[in-house]
Amino acid sequence: MPTNTSTNRPKLLVADLDGTLLHDAEVFENRSITQRSIDVIERAHDAGYQFAIATARPVSTGLRFAQMLPVDAVIYLNGALIDFDPSHSDFESLTSASAEDNPNLVKIGFPAQRACEVCLQLLKSMPGLQLGIVMNDVRYTNFDVRQYWKTQAFQYTNFQMEPDGNVPQGIADKITIFPEPDQWDALRPLIPDDFSISISEGVMWMLMNPQASKEHALSVICERLGVRIEDTVAFGDDLIDINMMRAAGRGVAVANANPKVLEIADEICPTNNEDGVAQWIESWLQ
Repeated sequence: MPTNTSTNRPKLLVADLDGTLLHDAEVFENRSITQRSIDVIERAHDAGYQFAIATARPVSTGLRFAQMLPVDAVIYLNGALIDFDPSHSDFESLTSASAEDNPNLVKIGFPAQRACEVCLQLLKSMPGLQLGIVMNDVRYTNFDVRQYWKTQAFQYTNFQMEPDGNVPQGIADKITIFPEPDQWDALRPLIPDDFSISISEGVMWMLMNPQASKEHALSVICERLGVRIEDTVAFGDDLIDINMMRAAGRGVAVANANPKVLEIADEICPTNNEDGVAQWIESWLQ
């Protein structure tokens, strides 16, 4: 395991949610944050540490955690949306079409027209592939998303723009794909070069603007908050956290993390279900 010998007091703490800050549950909707973690992060904030969330979750499932914590910024959708005014944000302000003009928000996506083109191209080569477009917290999909998420809004689509279809004009956040294991090898070479690929929890492929990443979002937050990136600590557990953890001054993996995340981590804290992030922060507050 890599080691980081720096003893400088960090100025910005950035934590992933699922598998890192949140406790596990049998279903996605029941994952939770403990009062211990809330209290510790509040103490750290009061002591002068800035705090940010970096999650692949959309606003619909990530906002409630942002509202429970003293956050200075929130990275949603793996970096496609960054909120710099979380204390005044609500679902409408973060997901309406006017969000593109909000100076406290940074949106990094791609035209909805391009998203439709890519989805149709993929379906032409792989009929039956489960995929969809995420835009303003609505999922335009060719399958019922409730097999994965019980509460997220979705609309069946033919991947045509309005008025011939139901996909509106604007900026899409990402394309999500749920390939079967035997489809992975055939799918990868079909992804256009203008998209990056991230895979969440070994199941969901996310096609995004290459600049929409937790790593890039971390640099944007540091610039906006006036923090040197070497004065940051990033906590994570999944493959999509690796580049952010490498970019940060210190990358801390929870003990339950993917083995590849554990390999690159500067430090390892206890598991998410043991409030490992809170334990690590407590060690700096003593």
